[in-house]
Amino acid sequence: MHDHTPPAIDIPFRRIHADGEPPDAIARAVAVERPVAIEFNGIGYAVMMATPADLDDFVTGFAFAERLVTRADQVIEIDRHTRDDGDLLRVTLAADCAERVVERARHRVSESSCGLCGIENLAQAIRPLPPVTATPRATDGAVFAALATLRAHQPLNRATGAVHAAARVAADGTLVAVREDVGRHNAFDKLIGAMLRAGADWDGGFALLSSRCSYELVEKAALAQCPQLVTISAPTSLAIARARDCGLKLTVLARPDAMLEVEA
Repeated sequence: MHDHTPPAIDIPFRRIHADGEPPDAIARAVAVERPVAIEFNGIGYAVMMATPADLDDFVTGFAFAERLVTRADQVIEIDRHTRDDGDLLRVTLAADCAERVVERARHRVSESSCGLCGIENLAQAIRPLPPVTATPRATDGAVFAALATLRAHQPLNRATGAVHAAARVAADGTLVAVREDVGRHNAFDKLIGAMLRAGADWDGGFALLSSRCSYELVEKAALAQCPQLVTISAPTSLAIARARDCGLKLTVLARPDAMLEVEA
């Protein structure tokens, strides 16, 4: 499947100066945000607002985060239809996933990437997480090294200043893969989906996200057996509680000069 819509477009603006200089006309790249409708086995499941790049990775990671699949080979086919008003992803999952799709679709009607919209009861909202058994091997120095190089791996954000990044980082601090999207959840889904499709493992490394640490991101990391989650901004109380419950190492407010490690 090929991406049919560019992730950024040039938009004309009138730049106004604080010093009273006459306004001038400029063009600036703006990140594309489009509706992406997802169908699993013919059932309309969700409409997400996303950047139309790496959508194979995105829908694979999304299906994994929704616990519809546990392996990449359960995603049999992804058929993309591009329209003027958005993209439709018709996804065929393996037969043994069909019951999960029907059950989850009963509880979920989503038009955002929050991961919670439409869930009808609290038990569905806070489902048990598997314990994270992978061991983190990255040193603090490796985390600081990754922070120093992340921006260089964010071409869409450099052009637009409007998208998040999710990076897979090796234990020595080397950035292995990066995915970008207007939604922080989408970027992480794309990264996890790319890893599933490639059969890649965290191998003692960590995930580095250019966002705050919400509980949904902790859950995605736990499901993907990520040993350590590092975010540039602050966590919520629920994110910390969920990380402690499943044994995920959590590092937050990661900046060039300091970072905070959540005590287990």
